[in-house]
Amino acid sequence: MYEELKDDGFEVIAVAQDTAGDAAAGPFYEAAKATFTTLIDTKHTLSALYGMVNVPTGVLIDEDGQVVRFDEGTYTREYQAGTLSFGTNDYLPIVRDWVARGAASEFVQEAAEIADSVGRRTDAEARADAAFRLATHFELQGDRERAVVYWRQAQELNPDSWNYHRQEWSYDPGSAGAKWFQKFQKLEGKPYYAPLRKP
Repeated sequence: MYEELKDDGFEVIAVAQDTAGDAAAGPFYEAAKATFTTLIDTKHTLSALYGMVNVPTGVLIDEDGQVVRFDEGTYTREYQAGTLSFGTNDYLPIVRDWVARGAASEFVQEAAEIADSVGRRTDAEARADAAFRLATHFELQGDRERAVVYWRQAQELNPDSWNYHRQEWSYDPGSAGAKWFQKFQKLEGKPYYAPLRKP
């Protein structure tokens, strides 16, 4: 998709979020042979500022630097009737239409809708972010016992954040898949991603 739209002025910027930095995220960029801009957010600043709770999250930004669409997820995964599938293309027509039509695209969101998507951080979410930062600090210092205390606080204060869980699981990759599936099974009808909003 990227190559076919690049001549139309479309640029992809990928931001991996991992406290381990290039050691963790770099190999994925290399394996993908990424030809677009790749960044690594070791402090999860993007998630904190925009209230992102899952990946991948798609943000469309115009030539003036204005966010014109915000989606919690870019819908490479789909969950229906107890089955998780990969490789859906629901988001691709939105991107193509926006690249072709710009501000006239029916998929451009109003500022109020974008603000609603981002949301205003609650006190619990703010405290969760602080606990998450302490957890990663202690984890990187090798103090697993203290880190676990703050991992739990962050996850309990903001249970919807898959990012908090995913970052902790990255320090124990042997059990990460099982822990992800266990949390996934507890959704009980709640979507893994927010539904894709179309006009």
